[in-house]
Amino acid sequence: MGWVAGLLLVCSLMAHAQTPKTAAWKTGTSPGGYTYKYLANDPMQARFYTLKNGLTVMLSVNRKEPRIFTFIPTRAGSNTDPRTNTGLAHYLEHMLFKGTDRFGTLDWAKEKPLLDKIDALYEQYNKTTDESKRKEIYQQIDAASGEAAKYAIANEYDKLMASMGAQGSNAFTSYEQTVYLEDIPANALDRFLAVQAERFRKPVLRIFHTELEAVYEEKNRSLDNDGRKVQEATMAALFPTHNYGQQTTIGTVEHLKNPSLVEIRNYFDKYYVPNNMAVIMAGDFNPDQVIAKIDKAFAYMQRKPVTLYNPVPEAPLTAVQTREVFGPTPESVRISYRFPGGIAQNQAVAIMVDELMSNSAAGLIDLNLNKAQKILGGGSSPQFMKDYGVWSLFGRPKQGQSLDEVKTLLLGEVAKLKSGDFDQKVMTSIVNNYKKRQIETLENNYGRADKLLEAFILSGGSSYPDMISLNEQLARVTKQQIMDFANEYLRDNYVVVYKRKGEDKSIVKVDKPAITPVEVNREAQSPFLQQVNNMPMGEVKPVWLDYKKDIQRGKIGKSGSVEVLYVNNPDNDLFRLAYRIPMGTNHSKLLPIATQYLAFLSTSKYSSEALSKEFFNLASDYNLYSSGDYTTVRLSGLQENFAKSVALLDHLLRNCQANEAALADLKERILKSRADNKLNKGSILQGLLSYAQYGSKNPYNNQLTNDELKALTSAQLLEVLHTLFDYPHQVIYYGPQPLAALGTALTQAHQMPTQFKQVPARQNFKQLTQQKPEVLFADYDMVQSEIFWVRNTADFDPAQLPTVNLFNNYFGGNMASVVFQTLRESKALAYSTYANYDIPDRKDEQFSVSAYIGSQADKFHEAVAGMNELLNALPQSDKLLETAKVGMKKNLQTERIRQDAIIYNYLDAVEKGIDYDARQKTYESIDKMGYADLKQFADTQLANKPYTLCVVASEKRVTPNDLGKYGAVKKLTLEEIFGY
Repeated sequence: MGWVAGLLLVCSLMAHAQTPKTAAWKTGTSPGGYTYKYLANDPMQARFYTLKNGLTVMLSVNRKEPRIFTFIPTRAGSNTDPRTNTGLAHYLEHMLFKGTDRFGTLDWAKEKPLLDKIDALYEQYNKTTDESKRKEIYQQIDAASGEAAKYAIANEYDKLMASMGAQGSNAFTSYEQTVYLEDIPANALDRFLAVQAERFRKPVLRIFHTELEAVYEEKNRSLDNDGRKVQEATMAALFPTHNYGQQTTIGTVEHLKNPSLVEIRNYFDKYYVPNNMAVIMAGDFNPDQVIAKIDKAFAYMQRKPVTLYNPVPEAPLTAVQTREVFGPTPESVRISYRFPGGIAQNQAVAIMVDELMSNSAAGLIDLNLNKAQKILGGGSSPQFMKDYGVWSLFGRPKQGQSLDEVKTLLLGEVAKLKSGDFDQKVMTSIVNNYKKRQIETLENNYGRADKLLEAFILSGGSSYPDMISLNEQLARVTKQQIMDFANEYLRDNYVVVYKRKGEDKSIVKVDKPAITPVEVNREAQSPFLQQVNNMPMGEVKPVWLDYKKDIQRGKIGKSGSVEVLYVNNPDNDLFRLAYRIPMGTNHSKLLPIATQYLAFLSTSKYSSEALSKEFFNLASDYNLYSSGDYTTVRLSGLQENFAKSVALLDHLLRNCQANEAALADLKERILKSRADNKLNKGSILQGLLSYAQYGSKNPYNNQLTNDELKALTSAQLLEVLHTLFDYPHQVIYYGPQPLAALGTALTQAHQMPTQFKQVPARQNFKQLTQQKPEVLFADYDMVQSEIFWVRNTADFDPAQLPTVNLFNNYFGGNMASVVFQTLRESKALAYSTYANYDIPDRKDEQFSVSAYIGSQADKFHEAVAGMNELLNALPQSDKLLETAKVGMKKNLQTERIRQDAIIYNYLDAVEKGIDYDARQKTYESIDKMGYADLKQFADTQLANKPYTLCVVASEKRVTPNDLGKYGAVKKLTLEEIFGY
């Protein structure tokens, strides 16, 4: 379960919007008399039902794979939290994974009196202000919770979903919605509906105080998140009275410390009613059958009047509002404008405004600031919600540049919108690129379901016709409309938030009372779980890749020296092309610098700006990425522009010209980015992990030093770019063009040498053998502590893959796993924790162990002890193992590797020295493996072994003495971690 920070990004219109004429609703009827609405021109062919009790059902059929993506949203989030109980919707989201009186319990009759007692104690706790008395009450809560937990079955919801082969069980809460999501096998529909109908029937708030501890952890993690602090400061200034700005989704510290189970239950009764909820599905099913099943499952729900949040309108913003946020991360500035609710009628214009400003290729910020290297990086983002819209500009400063200078540059680009100082032709390209994105969205079930979710949350579904016609609306937007819009709304009425580097003295950590670990009853199963697991599931046979049949092969080049790996796209006019060159950063440290330099170069035919516009006009995207062993040049777009796009990319790489001013600016920007990386705890932790695996010289710090970077010349970098296609490479293609025609087109547009250059020698990094416990530490100003266990183990052996995959699923890979149940559900030590036996990329590398827990610094020793206990002695749970095995089989039965993923799966297998679909071996081995196999594996590879503990924390909170208990401590400098 998680909280979604930020605002809801949507492409929809309010029901009352005054828009150009769009497609009219039509009506159809399913067998059984279920009436639905649909649109004749809808590429998703979605059906919109409203059941008798008011429940909305949205269905989109997509038969590309035997799976279904589902959302069950309610139109209530933090906006509808009572001002006296903020964070309540988010609490409830967590608790809806805890079961009902039918599942999640061993004996409801014995559990209920204890839960009632806990309810009453929390109400008493909520109303008590004397700290000594509060501690006494919480001790009673803790004791009663321990007794109640003896009758609870932790994570039974997750076990139910895992047993049917569901993936990604999760939920999120934001301002106007709480949404529960699942990705299920198509043949699990009956089981899914049985569980979901029961889930929302009468949720029980069991194991509350340990889940509350997880919410505390989530809140404290947010205090270390500078981006979230910027967001909250922005919204508070933009909305001085509206709940968008006056209460956050997680809630205030004070309210978190004083929860009310009575208020949570009242909230559920008020908003979780059918006329305020929906069931959304996209995937492989018969809609006529599905609607009848949904109606039957949720018919028990009774319609109730719902009063949603209806605030008094905000007063106009008439002056610039300035805020500051402090923290350890790099400095940045954000400028945000508030739009009135009625702006929805001009939503196509607003999107066009944003795209003209920033579209990652040819927007005003893209060309005039990013490509001109006037700032370190910047962009814009439109955000539309039910009551208001927000448009934000953001930028990061170069070395020696002030945030006010970045702000001035961003506002300078806004002024160009007002005066019409922009290329009108780009507007046509924006429409073409939006069309491409629409096609890409419809390729997967999630993209389809997400569009339906947007329509439901903002308008109950009535805005869907406008969503479908948005491309046509964009095409009708005029330059004058853009100017009028900018002059009306983009005035000195914005909020500017300066994110400055420095100590945040306003942080108030959530002090959490001590709790006693509770029972999780891993082996227990409720009758309801058994009943659901006994429901029949139709047979779905797995489909394995046959690399010889599923991939067509061809040859191009003067001597047929370039292999083409081809998969046909029968569905649409999109292509994806890649050139895969067996030369990466392990061969040349110049590659990542050269690929960055390319973005600022011209040719004899095109300026750098013209190149960006030309690619954007073709609705084509390209990027170059260098991993350790490969550089991949990717190009995607509309097939009708394939030949032009390929030729343009070749022209750019072969003919790019030196730009000394751009190189000088690039060096400065890279140096600033490097300095910023040293302020990023995620980057620091990544460097620690690489150091733990490989030692002081490792792939992460295998970079040019700052002095080497400064000494680089254009000639060196151009040599890399001009000769990139002179090295051996493979061509990877997914698209509609036949293989023979593709070969002809590539031969004409893609220049290849008569003889390829020899790839430079590879820098080899040998994985360490951990001989004794060691601690690698990096000091960082934060509330949390980030802790990783690292150990290299055995040489890669493909025969081990079935055991590894089952072990990961059972031990630490999901919310039903041993690690999550023990460390979060039972001991409440962390919001996030997992463990994995990692599979290497190459056959000449080793397996490794990685385990993680993010915990409060005051729980550091408990967290380390908890994970160590699991690593050293694999707990036995026959029921959990059976759940893992059944779930894995159902997932493998319904997984379909499609499109160019087929080719990349094959290339991954080649790197591992195998020529078959490894999933098949795992599938055939699952039923043959038991706990004894996993125990032997864990004892051999994990138990009682020396690990390297990687810790990022504040030295003020986790001291050298704390660290020294777990091995020899090495405090790494940032130069040692990053290599510069």
